[in-house]
Amino acid sequence: MNIMLAGFIGGWEMVLILAVVLVLFGSKKLPELAKGLGQGIKEFKKATREVSEEISTAVNDNSSHTPAPRKLPPATVATEPSHTTVPETTPSHKA
Repeated sequence: MNIMLAGFIGGWEMVLILAVVLVLFGSKKLPELAKGLGQGIKEFKKATREVSEEISTAVNDNSSHTPAPRKLPPATVATEPSHTTVPETTPSHKA
C-alpha cells in the first residue's frame, strides 16, 4: 500500500498537507498532537507484540503437550491348519 501511495503523494503534496495541518491545529497544538500520535503508535506496537507472543507461546505449549502417537500391538496372523479333518457321517438306515 505504501508503494501505491508513494506514486500519488510527492514532495509538494506533503508540504501542502503539513501546511493544512498547521493551519487547522495551530503551532501550539501540533506538538501535543504529534506526542499523542506517537504514544498511540507505541501502544499499538506493544499490543501487537504481546498478541504475537501469546500466540507463539500457545503454539509451543500445544506442540510440547501433544501425546506421542499410540503404537498398536503387533498384528497376529491367523494360521490355517495344514490338515483339516471333517468327520465323516454315515447315513443311518432304518430297516
